[in-house]
Amino acid sequence: MTIWEKQYEVLGNVLSDRGVDVEAAKESLKQQVIELPSWGVGNSGTRYGVFREDGAARNIWDKIEDCAEIHRVVGVCPVMASHVLWDVTDDGRYTPVRDYAAERGLRIGTVHPNTFMGQEFRLGSVCSPDEATRTSTIEHFIDCVRITREMGSQVIGIWLADGTNYPGQDHLRTRKHRLFEGLKALYDAMDPDMTLAVEYKYFEPGFYTTDLMDWGMSFMMCSRLGERAKVLVDVGHHPPNANIEHIVSILLDEGRLGGFHLNDRKYGDDDLMAGTVNPLQLFAIYDQLVDAARDPATSAGAADVIYMLDQSHNVEPSIEGIIQSVMNTQTAFAKALLVERDKLTAAQQVGDVILANRTLMEAYELDVQPLLKQMRVEMGRHPDPIIAYREDGYARKISQERAGAGIGALGG
Repeated sequence: MTIWEKQYEVLGNVLSDRGVDVEAAKESLKQQVIELPSWGVGNSGTRYGVFREDGAARNIWDKIEDCAEIHRVVGVCPVMASHVLWDVTDDGRYTPVRDYAAERGLRIGTVHPNTFMGQEFRLGSVCSPDEATRTSTIEHFIDCVRITREMGSQVIGIWLADGTNYPGQDHLRTRKHRLFEGLKALYDAMDPDMTLAVEYKYFEPGFYTTDLMDWGMSFMMCSRLGERAKVLVDVGHHPPNANIEHIVSILLDEGRLGGFHLNDRKYGDDDLMAGTVNPLQLFAIYDQLVDAARDPATSAGAADVIYMLDQSHNVEPSIEGIIQSVMNTQTAFAKALLVERDKLTAAQQVGDVILANRTLMEAYELDVQPLLKQMRVEMGRHPDPIIAYREDGYARKISQERAGAGIGALGG
C-alpha cells in the first residue's frame, strides 16, 4: 500500500465521521468535464513579446493531438473549444476539424467568433461608428452559426474587444444600442438548440470604456435577447477584489450562468494557471456551484454550466500548465464537495458566524490529493497526471517534430 493510499483511508474515516459521502464525491469528480482551449497549446504571450516553445502546436491538427494527450492523462477533458479564425483548415473547412477531433476522442465545444483580430476593428466591431465594420461583423456572426453547426457544437461564446480610450471618443449610449443590435442579429440567427455565452471584461484593450464591461451589462443584454443567452464569467475579467463567488451565486439563482473561463490573476487579466494565485477564490466559486446543484430551484441551471480553461502560458510549458490547471480545478471542486452542508446550513440559520465560516474552511483546508489520486486510479489513469505526461515521452516527441515552427495566437 502506497503512502497516498494510506492517507486516503485516513481521509475516508475523517469524512465518514463528519457524515460526508466520499463515494458520491468521487462520482461527481469522475463526471466533471473541463473544456480545453485550442489556442492554449500554441505559442502565446503578452504585447511585449512571445517566448516560443519548440513543441508548441503549429496548426489545428497539432492542437487536437495536444488536447487529446491532455485528456488521456487527466480523463476529464473530452471537449475542445475552438476559435474560428485559428482553427480552420487550409481550404476553409471546419467539418474535417470536427471529424479529426472525434477520431482522437474529443468533441468540439464552445465556438468563438473573431471580433478583435483585424485592422477593421480599430474602433470596435458591432459597436464601431463605422457602419461597414458593423455590417461585416454581423455577417461574420451569422456565418459563425453555420460554423458552429459544422463543428457539431451548440454553444457560441462571444467576447467583444469593443471600447474606447478617451472621454468623448464616441457616443456611449449609441454604442450600447449598436451592441444590442449586433448581439440580437447573432441570437436570432442561431439554431433553436444553441446557446449564446456572453463574456464581459471591465477593461482592455479599451482603457476608458468597455462596451461589455461587467456581469451586469452582460446580464442585461442576455435578459433582453432571450432565455438561450447566458452570462460567461472569465475569472480574470474583474476589478481587483471583486467578489466573483457572489456574482456566480446571483447568476445561478437567476438561471443565467452560462459558463466560465477558468484562469487566475494577480493584477489584471493575467491569464495565469487556474488556482495558482488565489485558490480560496476558486474553492468559493465551486462552493456556490455545488450548493446550487443540491437545490431543486437551481440544480438544472447548475448542471448546464460550461467549464473552460482560458489561459496564456508564457513561461511554463503550455501542456503542463493546462494539466496543472485541471488538477487545481479538481482540487477546488473536491473540497467543495466535502463541505458539511447540513452543519453549514444549521449554523447559517441561527446566525452562528464563527461556526459557519469554520465549517467552510475545514473543507478548504482538507488535503484532498489522496482522494483525487484514488479517483484517477479508478478511472484507469495515473494518480499524478503531470508525472504521467512527463514519463510517456510526448513532450520530447513534439519538441523534436515541431522545433522552430510554433504559432503565435492570443486568446481573449
